[in-house]
Amino acid sequence: MTPISAFFRVQVLVNIHEYQAKQLLSKYGVPTPLGGACSTARRAKTIAEKLFAQGQKRIIVKSQIHAGGRGKGFFTNGLRGGVQICQTAEDVYDKAKMMLGQTLVTRQTGPEGRRVSRLLVEGASDIKQEFYLAVLLDRISFKPMVMVSTAGGMDIEEVAQKHPEKIIKELVDPGMGLMPYQARKLAAALGFSGDMIQSASKLFQGVYQTWWNHDATLLEINPLCLVEQPDGRFSLAVDAKMSFDSNALYRHPEILAMRDYAEESPLEREASKHGLNYIKLDGNIACMVNGAGLAMATMDIIQHYGGHPANFLDVGGSAKQEQVSTALKIILSDPNVEGILVNIFGGIMQCDIIAKGILAAAKEQQVNVPVVVRLSGSNAELGKQLVNESGMKFIGADNLSDAAEKIVMAVMRKNGSLTPSNSEKL
Repeated sequence: MTPISAFFRVQVLVNIHEYQAKQLLSKYGVPTPLGGACSTARRAKTIAEKLFAQGQKRIIVKSQIHAGGRGKGFFTNGLRGGVQICQTAEDVYDKAKMMLGQTLVTRQTGPEGRRVSRLLVEGASDIKQEFYLAVLLDRISFKPMVMVSTAGGMDIEEVAQKHPEKIIKELVDPGMGLMPYQARKLAAALGFSGDMIQSASKLFQGVYQTWWNHDATLLEINPLCLVEQPDGRFSLAVDAKMSFDSNALYRHPEILAMRDYAEESPLEREASKHGLNYIKLDGNIACMVNGAGLAMATMDIIQHYGGHPANFLDVGGSAKQEQVSTALKIILSDPNVEGILVNIFGGIMQCDIIAKGILAAAKEQQVNVPVVVRLSGSNAELGKQLVNESGMKFIGADNLSDAAEKIVMAVMRKNGSLTPSNSEKL
C-alpha cells in the first residue's frame, strides 16, 4: 500500500484566480488576452462593448473559481459550462447574469460545487496551435523545472501516463535562472524556428521570472496558444494557474492581498486564523499531531490498519492550550469525522498542555465519536493522569501502532463494519 506521505504535500498551498495570475504575468512582459475581471453583469457588458469596439469578433466569459474543468462543468440553475463564448455584448450580459452568484459544479469541485462571484471577460483569439507550459519545483533535484509539451489543452497527468515522450523538461540552476540558451532549447523542442525561437524564448523567461520572483510553487499555462496574428505572437488564451506556499506569503503582501478566502475550506480558513496547519482530507479518522513528519507518519499508519485519515493537522511544537482546544473544535466540526487519534510526542510541547486543551474543548461541546489519545515524552505521565481522571471516555494507547489499531477498530465497531474477518487482520 502506498503511504500517504509519498504523495502528500506538507505545505499549505494558496491559489489565486486566473485573472490575478495574468496580471502578474503581464508585469513580466508575457502577453495576455485583452479583457478584465468583473463581479456584475453590467460591468461584464461594458468590458465586452469595449472589446468589440477594439475589433474583437467573439468574447469569452470565464467563471473564476479555484477548480479545473470549468468548461465542462455545469451550473445548478441549468446553464451548461462555466466558460461561455458570446457573439454580442447583450449575450455577455445575459450569460453573466446566469453565472454570477450561481453554483458551478466541475470534476474538481465535487457535487457541492463552488459559488461564482467573479468573471473574466476576454477577447476570444483565433488559435493556431496550443501548447503546455509550466514552471514548478522538481522535488528530486530540488531545482526549478520548466516543462513544455505540444499537447496543450490536455490533462498533463494523462499525457505523462500515455505519451511521456511529449513532455520536455529543463532543470534550472536557481543561482543563474532560466538561461537564454535553455529557453531557446525549449522553443526548438516545440518545433519553432527562425524569429519564433526568440519570441518564444522571451516568453518562457518572463514566465519563469513571474514564478521565481513570487515564490510560487506552480505556474501552469494550459494551453499556451499561438494566435492567428501577422507577427505570430503568443497569447495566454485559455488559462493561467498559480499556487503558492503559504509559508512564503509574508514576503509577498501583494499575493496575500489576492487570497480569496471564500474559495478555501471553511475549516482550513478557521485553522489558519489560530496558527494551525490543517488540511481537510476525504477520510473519517481525524488526526491531531504536533509536527509535520509525525503527522504524516500518523496518517500512514492509520491507512496501514485499514483506516482513512480525515485531515492533516499539525498543532506545532509550541502550541498553547487555547490552540489545542480550537484544533479539537475544528476536527469535531467536520461531519465526516467518526473517530479521532491524538498523537503527541512531547518535546518543546508538554503533554499535559495537550491534555488540558483536549479536555477543555470536550467540556464545551459534546464528543460523540471515539477518541484515542497517545502521549509520549515531556510530562506524558501527567497528561495521561489528567485524561484518565477526567471521567471522559477517552481510549489510552501505549504507542503509535497501538493507537492506530485501536482507533480503526473503534470506528469500525461504531459504524458496524467490524467483522470477524477484518477484526483478525487488525
